[in-house]
Amino acid sequence: MTQRDLYFNRAFIPDFDAIMEETEARSRAFADTARVERNLSYGDTSRQSFDLVFPPDPAPGAPLHMFIHGGYWRGGSKDAHTLVAAPVLAAGGVAALISYDLMPRTRLADIVGQVRRAARHIVDLAPDIGADPARFTVSGHSAGAHLASLLAAQAPGDAGPIDLPDLRGLLLVSGIYDLSGIPGSFLKDEAKMTPEEATAWSPLLAAHRPAPLRIITCGQEETAPFQDQAVALNALLDRDAQPTELRREQDRNHLTIVFDLADPAAPLGRRLRDLVRAS
Repeated sequence: MTQRDLYFNRAFIPDFDAIMEETEARSRAFADTARVERNLSYGDTSRQSFDLVFPPDPAPGAPLHMFIHGGYWRGGSKDAHTLVAAPVLAAGGVAALISYDLMPRTRLADIVGQVRRAARHIVDLAPDIGADPARFTVSGHSAGAHLASLLAAQAPGDAGPIDLPDLRGLLLVSGIYDLSGIPGSFLKDEAKMTPEEATAWSPLLAAHRPAPLRIITCGQEETAPFQDQAVALNALLDRDAQPTELRREQDRNHLTIVFDLADPAAPLGRRLRDLVRAS
């Protein structure tokens, strides 16, 4: 019997396509209710852009939150995840949802660099949009959680000092922190990640900066790599006396966990709201 690829989430989620379609539909519906500024640039390509979502009555010095979408570094979009702004707005915050160029045309080092530039650009922009740059938090889902974790870490692939903005907290959802299994997975032809890239940009091999709270979570119904790597990253940070919070979302898989992240009434959405509010 052939062993199933535990990174191939479609094989473990029977209604995969329906959930993806519902995520996009909920994002369109939420965008219709909020003030959204689309496709603001932080770089030289069309995907190096971000959307801003504002609360109805933003107070001066509002908290600022950035979300990074997943898609195994070779897919996904910010537009399909506008719904994640809901808990941010519930906390009175401004949400920035970013996109980035994709593998295999763009290499992983460049994607990491783009996300870091996006964070710096958005923090520098904060005073112009009524937000407080000192109240900056970040979340990410799947590959987005991997990229988010490197906003507060020096990876083996970093050649020298890096310009990282100060963070008040990170919420890492269903992330991949040991990339060694990706080059041989179903993604070998879609992302074409090399073993060298996997070593260079694995958060479990990185030196993590002190201070920001890392909230690490995944779905109870996710496959072993996502669950095991969440525990491993938490243990690494705990060993270094870093502030962490390890969670597991009940009855959620790799896709439905996004619905909880986007719902201010759900436990995970409340945690995002509280993280933003406390920043």
